[in-house]
Amino acid sequence: MKLFYAFLFLGLTMSFAQNTLEKDIINIEDKLIEWRRHFHQNPELSNQEFKTAEKIAKHLKSLGLEVETGIAITGVVGLLKGDLPGKVVALRADIDALPVTERNNLPFKSEVKTTFLNTETGVMHACGHDTHTAILMATAEVLSKHKDKIKGTVKFIFQPAEEGPPPGEEGGAKLMIKEGVLDNPKVDAIFGLHINAGTPVGTLKYKKGGIMASVERFVIDVKGKQTHGSQPWGGVDPIMISAKIIDGLQTIISREAKLTDEAAVITVGKITAGTRFNIIPETAQLIGTVRTLDPDMRSMIERRMKEMTATIAKAYGGEATIAFRNQTSITFNDPDLTDKMLPSLQKVAGTENVQLMKATTGGEDFSYFQEIVPGIYFFLGGMSPNEEPKGAFPHHTPDFMIDESGMLLGVKAFTQLTLDYLNN
Repeated sequence: MKLFYAFLFLGLTMSFAQNTLEKDIINIEDKLIEWRRHFHQNPELSNQEFKTAEKIAKHLKSLGLEVETGIAITGVVGLLKGDLPGKVVALRADIDALPVTERNNLPFKSEVKTTFLNTETGVMHACGHDTHTAILMATAEVLSKHKDKIKGTVKFIFQPAEEGPPPGEEGGAKLMIKEGVLDNPKVDAIFGLHINAGTPVGTLKYKKGGIMASVERFVIDVKGKQTHGSQPWGGVDPIMISAKIIDGLQTIISREAKLTDEAAVITVGKITAGTRFNIIPETAQLIGTVRTLDPDMRSMIERRMKEMTATIAKAYGGEATIAFRNQTSITFNDPDLTDKMLPSLQKVAGTENVQLMKATTGGEDFSYFQEIVPGIYFFLGGMSPNEEPKGAFPHHTPDFMIDESGMLLGVKAFTQLTLDYLNN
């Protein structure tokens, strides 16, 4: 009988603790929205997030966390130690905005203006990083009130420059890692999320393995021989060679890449050549991107692009070189960790609302963290229930918009993942 009452008391205690946790999450929503709107109205570009970092750090210090600032220029890290020893889990949010001029009637729309790459532009949180920042701040506040439930340590990583540092600068996840963000204490696992304008509020989406593509920028320099436009036989036309190269590169995707395994994309986004209508120039330059979800396919595509670029140019009497610059690696969800933590996501959203997704050819520098420690990256619904996915404005556009009612599920997911990972 004593054993029965002991189990009954333990069950009641656990139930009370869970109810208290859920109450704290629900009560944080007003702050969550307020923070999000502040960041949305005051966006800052990559490596320039000084005021954003200041507000984050002030909040984390008010919670009694150990706080470190200035990591990777403007990054902030907060450390929450539980009452019992254990592993270390990291939660990450990106904090930078984009050079996009906002186009809507929100009362908290961004009116910030700047000059980006010699062009006047607005500044906007056009990818939802304002919501990610607010969600992680709210998660930190909730968990700080429940240190007694934490067996281990939580590291809150507020990362700058996810969209890429300015030309000539370092930044983002790669620089944070370089400066030791995954050490002291050493991180055992990391979780990240991304709100999505085309996913209904209340929904979480996940995928084991590659969920987002590696992103590489390539530059092809073509050299021909200048001549008068009326006498093409007197020179070598780099514009014509460029056209043949573009055509050839697409056959790598259509005829060589095994697309039934994973998707891949080669896109030429910029061509520069010539000065006058009647001059065939000496040089041309092509700039584009390669997206892949499989390391072997990535290697194959790079190799074939190098071979094809040089060979096509030579065939038409010119020369061409290609250079690659890695922007992100494959965002790869550790399969074992994903299986282990899937019930945590289902617990907070409901099994029917946690959906397996196909990979996307977008990229994320969260991938660099996952190259060092096991990690999970998942998508959070941010589309209003009365909308259709095809009608939602895409990320990185002036009309991008998020339904704020979806953010609280992000707090619930981060909190549940943290407690279940550390305590189980």
